[in-house]
Amino acid sequence: MEDRAKYVLIGLFTFAVVAAAFGFVYWLHNNAGNKESSAYRVIFEGSVSGLRVGGPVLFNGIRVGEVTDMRLTDSPSQVAAILSVAKATPVRADTRVSLEYAGLTGIASVSLKGALASAPPLTKKEDGFLTMKADPNAGTDMGTAVRETLGRADAMIAENQEALRNAIKNLEVFTAALARNGDKIDKLVDNSSQAMGSFAELAGSLKKDTSTLAVNLDKRTAEITEGITKLTDSANKHVNVVGNDLHRAIINIDKSVTELAKNPQRIIFGGSNDKK
Repeated sequence: MEDRAKYVLIGLFTFAVVAAAFGFVYWLHNNAGNKESSAYRVIFEGSVSGLRVGGPVLFNGIRVGEVTDMRLTDSPSQVAAILSVAKATPVRADTRVSLEYAGLTGIASVSLKGALASAPPLTKKEDGFLTMKADPNAGTDMGTAVRETLGRADAMIAENQEALRNAIKNLEVFTAALARNGDKIDKLVDNSSQAMGSFAELAGSLKKDTSTLAVNLDKRTAEITEGITKLTDSANKHVNVVGNDLHRAIINIDKSVTELAKNPQRIIFGGSNDKK
């Protein structure tokens, strides 16, 4: 009996220690959270599809907190979301609240956008919450946005259906005309191909004729050059002959003058006048 009472006391003591430890951790967590964050309540008009507890809270695109709770209000058209936001976040009376959706996933985040730094701070309501009202269209979910886009596209098509009908009709007429004139188009393509071939042949012929003309011109130039060279050589030979004859004539004249000077009688009377 005494052993049983001892075990009961040990069990109660262990349970008390564990409960105290959990209580201390819970208290520490709550106090730390209260020091680092502030609680805000946002009232949305209409649906908030895609918004979940734990969803991010963004201030000018920067994450500053998360959604900690969501609940209905007394009004059937309103939804209240409780936000835990870092205390350093400059949330003021003119801060705008809306929902942003991440791509095609449909997951929503609460978007806070600041305005004037001189705006007054939020004041707490009677229940102790700092309360903000979201933009009137902030609760529009992605499905609604897609439906609205499709609705606008449908309206645009309806407004321009006559022009679209005419465009389709003109396309059908053009396609039918192409089908009727398929053979002519094929012939036109063939004629174009033949014309291009003829043009290529003409270009090749012109190139060949040009090459032949250049070769002939080179030959004629060589012949003319050879003729001029021969004529020049002949003229040089004649000049040399005339020069040689003139040189010999000058020598003979000089010799005659010398002999005349030495013995004029021999030139005039002939014979030799040497005395023995």
